[in-house]
Amino acid sequence: MDDVVYQCDGLTEGDIAFLQKVEHDLGILADISRSDVLMYTQLSGVYATVIAQARPHSIAPVHAGSLLGHMVTSAEQPLVWRTLGRGRFSQGNLTLISNESPIVQKVYPIRNAGEKVIGALSIETNLLEHERHRRRSRVFQQALRLLQQMVLRGQLEGAQNLSPFGEHDGVIVIDEQKRIQYMSGIATNLYRKIGYVESLAGKRVSSLKTADDNLASIAVEKGRCIEQEVQEGNLIWIKKAIPLATWENQPANWQRFLSWPTRNSHPPYQVMLTIHDETQARYRQRELEVKSAMIQEVHHRVKNNLQTIVALLRMSARRASSEETRQALQEGINRIMSVAVIHEFLSYQESQVINIREVSQRIINQMRQGVLDPEKHIRLDLHGPNVYLPARQATACAMVINELLQNAVEHGYERRSGGTVSVQFADEGDGVTITIQDDGVGLPADFDREQAESLGLQIVQTLVEHDLRGEFKLRGNGGVQAVVSFPKLIGGEVLWNEPE
Repeated sequence: MDDVVYQCDGLTEGDIAFLQKVEHDLGILADISRSDVLMYTQLSGVYATVIAQARPHSIAPVHAGSLLGHMVTSAEQPLVWRTLGRGRFSQGNLTLISNESPIVQKVYPIRNAGEKVIGALSIETNLLEHERHRRRSRVFQQALRLLQQMVLRGQLEGAQNLSPFGEHDGVIVIDEQKRIQYMSGIATNLYRKIGYVESLAGKRVSSLKTADDNLASIAVEKGRCIEQEVQEGNLIWIKKAIPLATWENQPANWQRFLSWPTRNSHPPYQVMLTIHDETQARYRQRELEVKSAMIQEVHHRVKNNLQTIVALLRMSARRASSEETRQALQEGINRIMSVAVIHEFLSYQESQVINIREVSQRIINQMRQGVLDPEKHIRLDLHGPNVYLPARQATACAMVINELLQNAVEHGYERRSGGTVSVQFADEGDGVTITIQDDGVGLPADFDREQAESLGLQIVQTLVEHDLRGEFKLRGNGGVQAVVSFPKLIGGEVLWNEPE
């Protein structure tokens, strides 16, 4: 609820608490009404304001954005002001200025325990949906009116815990004698899938071999909305039971004829039962879980295979007769290990998004153990926030960081006893900048990156320009500063299609 409610004229703490209770119930009302629902209170003698809003999940909303805190005059919303002033139901047509869509507006007064009008509830439906609703069963229309009354009186309990009611969900209305009085077309089709081919209208829910009777009875007994996941044959359904107190046209001795348990303070209950078929979504989820487990296993095996290759290269390096050969093998080992780090991360997590800062820390640790000369005091530092990248981009980034660190350590301190190499991350929203700075000997005076024969720099150039779609800069700055900047991918792996 918008904080502007605390600035509204004449509202007590009790009134605000009651309006907050009503707000909790607006979601399910908007879904089943297939309407936008707005709650207004009077801010001053000139303005009324929207303090709560619910948009439906069962149909495209009338209002595209949030209207919380939006102030209106009597000229802009005459029906709202009429209801706030006179305490009467108002109905009329309204045209949205943004898209000139005609909508039907129904405005109900919200009263506190003392029957004082403290707000107005505006139910706004597009004209086409309003005409469809007029053609629906009278039983459903009556049930919807009962739902609206319970919301307005703050007597709908547990509605805030219900999942949304969707476009493809079915509705059943059960009367006080536990007979089915209405089934929507979607509900009828769902029940046909479990063997109920004939019409169920007029039948007792207890005659069905489903969980409906028990679920509805619990909702009535507790006087609150209930949601359960049930297995109906091979199907997985999510059912909601909404108890609807029937105030109208009830005889004084109604309790004598009532078979369902009720609370003494309430009249008889109808029950609105909604059904959502979750079967396909669950099957897809299980398939994704299986695929995810298989992918994680593949990454685990790739990591193990890379580590085996590293072990073989280390054996070869120890047996190499020349320092040049050992150096080349060690560089190859470091490159393979930087890729293995990515596969290790992917083997332990389901997400394909990787924190490249954690990867960099792992690469730095590997450098400390396998590359740094113990006789030289070279410090490796890591700075900046966590940066999350899709796996393919993270792999290229890890190799770039490995190459630049290796170059800094090998060439920056050949004639020095130590120094500091720092890796700095900057998350710029839609892009990332990585700066690797050393305080070593710096670049030669005649250095030309385009003419350099360094394999490491060639690898960095290729990865940054072709894989990361970014820019690589190298300059002397009290040592050497390498700056890599690239855009984040939108949609993760989707953009990583190899050229045909």
